[in-house]
Amino acid sequence: MSIVTKRSSMTLFSDARDHYSHRVRMVLAEKGVTVDIVDVDPSKKPEDLAEINPYNSLPTLLDRDLVLYEANVIMEYLDERFPHPPLLPVYPVQRALTRLWITRVEKEWSTRLDVLMAGKGRETVITKARKELRESIIAIAPIFGEKPYFMNEEFSLVDCCVAPILWRLKEVGITLPEKSTRPLLKYMQTMFERDAFRASLTEAEIEMQE
Repeated sequence: MSIVTKRSSMTLFSDARDHYSHRVRMVLAEKGVTVDIVDVDPSKKPEDLAEINPYNSLPTLLDRDLVLYEANVIMEYLDERFPHPPLLPVYPVQRALTRLWITRVEKEWSTRLDVLMAGKGRETVITKARKELRESIIAIAPIFGEKPYFMNEEFSLVDCCVAPILWRLKEVGITLPEKSTRPLLKYMQTMFERDAFRASLTEAEIEMQE
């Protein structure tokens, strides 16, 4: 019997250390959605996962007969499926800008963090990724002092993408200068103390800050 026929409740197949899975777990926690979270070792994925997801990737969301993969697609689906609290702006221009910020986070931060979290490859590549990620975060730090959340007055999907990345900085050996990044450090503290963020953490992620 396959995963699809065995599970009647919403199920998230999640990598306990991966920031893409973390952002989806954060949305679920913000929405207060009852979901069955299955931690999957990315090196030992269940065969059934490949049956429902052609890319055999994580995270994967199973909602009855609907299967979704790609974190950003899952997040937007959850925001529409469970509209309260809304995590995307109502107006088209603001929605487009939110998606654009998420794209920038992907290109400038996520790809470099992926290299560091994998920890594989030439040392020069890893060192370059760490340097570029650190410099990019420091450069954008002042904008965190302009609004309570990332370029927004309200908590949004962008924060769900940014917070998991910032949580992993210590894990990948990145420290930030306190003087020039004070607004960002304050934002990080606010995010990390948020009830939904705490609820979204796996044991493996909690260990990243120990």
